[in-house]
Amino acid sequence: MELRILEYPNPILRRSTKPVTVFDDDLRTFIDEMTIVMEDDDGVGIAAPQVGVSKKIAVVLVDGVRYVLINPRIVSEEGEQFGEEGCLSFPGIFGDVKRAQRVAVDCQDETGARRHHEVEGFTARAFQHEIEHLDGRLLIDHFSPMKREMIRKRLLKRTHER
Repeated sequence: MELRILEYPNPILRRSTKPVTVFDDDLRTFIDEMTIVMEDDDGVGIAAPQVGVSKKIAVVLVDGVRYVLINPRIVSEEGEQFGEEGCLSFPGIFGDVKRAQRVAVDCQDETGARRHHEVEGFTARAFQHEIEHLDGRLLIDHFSPMKREMIRKRLLKRTHER
């Protein structure tokens, strides 16, 4: 199965995802394929719903370190940062988003082993962005209603022109 990035307004992007319960070679292959799709599109993070799979799986790649976040849960947040974000499912769309400066995340890796990550700055921003995808929350949900509507119309127009 060749993976491709789903773009808004695809309804899969709004669905809440299901926990991963099977940790096998198929899962590891899927995660590797997600990573390739993300890198091919110059992304730093990707969530399974962005490739049409409603599972609690996200990958973040920052400074050559790949974080595999399966069934992730943010257990603590500290501080505040405000910065520009984009999203593979919203090509060409960017906006400022307020996030926690530091987060602690409990999750599992591709083998099912429990992991705990404490990250800050840009990496924390990427973790929060991808984890939101797993709950059907999207980049534009952080924008004002007027900006959200402008973006929605632009992306719908682009979809109909294809």
